[in-house]
Amino acid sequence: MRLLSVNVGRPKIVPYSNHPDSVTGIDKRPVDGPVRVAAPGPKGAAGSGLAGDAVCDLRHHGGNDQAVYAVAREDLDDWERELGRALSNGAFGENLTTTGLDVSGARIGERWRIGPEVVLEVTSGRIPCRTFQGHVGEKGWVKRFTRKAATGAYLRVIVPGEIRAGDPVEIVHLPEHEVTARMEFQATTTNRELLPRLLAAGEALHPEALAAARKYVAEHGG
Repeated sequence: MRLLSVNVGRPKIVPYSNHPDSVTGIDKRPVDGPVRVAAPGPKGAAGSGLAGDAVCDLRHHGGNDQAVYAVAREDLDDWERELGRALSNGAFGENLTTTGLDVSGARIGERWRIGPEVVLEVTSGRIPCRTFQGHVGEKGWVKRFTRKAATGAYLRVIVPGEIRAGDPVEIVHLPEHEVTARMEFQATTTNRELLPRLLAAGEALHPEALAAARKYVAEHGG
């Protein structure tokens, strides 16, 4: 398991952004050399956990629980076959493109050490939006991505430091529950009956998903 690329984006004005000023940082490209990773701060006030990476719409993106977004190269390759075109590392707006790691199947609370020092923790899957659809340029992309549920994973920063392309990735903590980034995504989008099962992940879960699960159980049981 290793890190194929570290990808960062610069602010860019596009016609498909959800941002009031039509700006987005979703167009992320691989960078050479080390990149500093640290907890950015609370959602709504802080952006990316990667130095030099733009997160423009702080209403929905960025913050400590969405500090880093990872996608498996294997999932990009699968989409390449389905779409019939090449997808470069960073094509989905991910900060980290990995190989040998089941990112969408990673458990909430699972911790990865990347390189000699950085430790990240899985918090949730990624919900697609209009900006993502416009960036990929595929009609009906939000529905297609949702149906496939190869979501990648958002991560929080447990131990800050520097990472770079080629760094090994090691799973240093594997929770005993079976709640994955994919399950969290499905529970909060297409299959809300799964929400009670998310509670097994506890406080490791993204706070918004945890609140949704608790509300569902309070209203419907579970």
